[in-house]
Amino acid sequence: RSKTRRYSTDTASLKRWPREKIGGGSRLAGFSMEFYISFPLEVLVMNDPEKQAGGSSQGPDTSGSQAAEEDFAALFAATEDSGERRNIVVGDRVSGRVIAIDDATVFVAIGGKGEATLDAAELRDPVSGELSVVVGDTVEATVVDDGSRSGSAVLRRVLGRGAQFSAELEQAAEHGIPIEGMVSGEVKGGFEVQIGAVRAFCPGSQIDLRRGGERIPAAEYVGKRFPFRITKFDERARNVVVSRRDILEEEAAAKADATWAAIHVGAVLTGTVVSIRDFGAFVDLGGVEGMIHVSELGYQRVAHPSEVLEAGQTVEVQVVKVAETVDSRGRRQVGLSLKALADDPWATAPERYPAGATVSGIVRRLESYGAFVELQPGLDGLVHISKIGSGRRLAHARQALAEGQEVQVTVVSIDTEARRISLSMIEQAKRADEAKAQSERQDEQRMIEELNRPKSLGTFADLLVGAGVKSKG
Repeated sequence: RSKTRRYSTDTASLKRWPREKIGGGSRLAGFSMEFYISFPLEVLVMNDPEKQAGGSSQGPDTSGSQAAEEDFAALFAATEDSGERRNIVVGDRVSGRVIAIDDATVFVAIGGKGEATLDAAELRDPVSGELSVVVGDTVEATVVDDGSRSGSAVLRRVLGRGAQFSAELEQAAEHGIPIEGMVSGEVKGGFEVQIGAVRAFCPGSQIDLRRGGERIPAAEYVGKRFPFRITKFDERARNVVVSRRDILEEEAAAKADATWAAIHVGAVLTGTVVSIRDFGAFVDLGGVEGMIHVSELGYQRVAHPSEVLEAGQTVEVQVVKVAETVDSRGRRQVGLSLKALADDPWATAPERYPAGATVSGIVRRLESYGAFVELQPGLDGLVHISKIGSGRRLAHARQALAEGQEVQVTVVSIDTEARRISLSMIEQAKRADEAKAQSERQDEQRMIEELNRPKSLGTFADLLVGAGVKSKG
């Protein structure tokens, strides 16, 4: 809620203003200048006779300097009296609106705290060089100069890119300001990070929020630039320890409030797989982690979550459980499911596998009482041991079958409520035996018909040929 107005004056008139308001006015004596000042809207209205009278301003009044110019000292005093202006200190994290941009600098209005500058290079795309912000956008940055040195507040998003590197390094260590560095290699216990001309060490546990049971390869970090926070620093910069995890945790905490507002049983959310364990997978929902138990990965049988998911994969999940209490680490457990969003194969099983149908399947599990045959992912049926051997007595299903074997089975019955399908291999064997017997009966019938068929006496020529053969003999 501020507005910028344009004024012209000579520097002699500025002597009665506080020095910090104009950035060192005593050095400007003897010059006339045109400048802009930003005041809260309430202050401008309070000091604008036309606004107080309910009128509207139609533009600058050039009838005279007394009528055209407002009392600057009164405006500044009103700004101070409004209670909006608060002191800022180096290290403060502030948010402000972009009010102007030039080739090298972005000017940011930071509320009652005034205006600050931000190096435009920090907001340019590293490839195209295009600025990522326009006038009116909101940016967030850290105060690196409260005005005591340069006369105006200076902001930085990430240190480590400027020419004054030594001063920036010390400032980052003192105030906890993020500083940019490149992971140059993996070393014992962590990673080597190059920050300008300084080599720092980042412990392996501090390079990410978590690297998972199957550790994320070092190649995922080496050669890349990240913001770090200095956790240990000496004056000669010979022993510098940094952490990336601190920054990631802060970002996650900022996201967590919005994420918790969306979490409830039945909610469908998008997240990223961050870790895989034998019992399930952990998914980052945006500052909040939930777990997909191995039984909730789908309707199909899963021996290990890695068969279905991998770290870094984006997934859509449904919330199936939210703990009412927090655990020992102060976190509430969130149960997630992929299975809840998948199509239930039992819904169409009666139409696809009616009683009497013969289908193919894969033997998935063998027991003493029979064999489980998968008809499709998530849909298994049982072949009882008495319906496997085709007349043979079996002590175990493995005597006739092997896991992974493809077999033909007949659907005996299906119960969708109990989720059971009864299968048989005897019917198939019976059909094969009946088909074989039928084929043999057909062959026998053809032979009988051939033997009983009346023989022909032949032609007259055949008789003459036959008689000639006999006479020669």
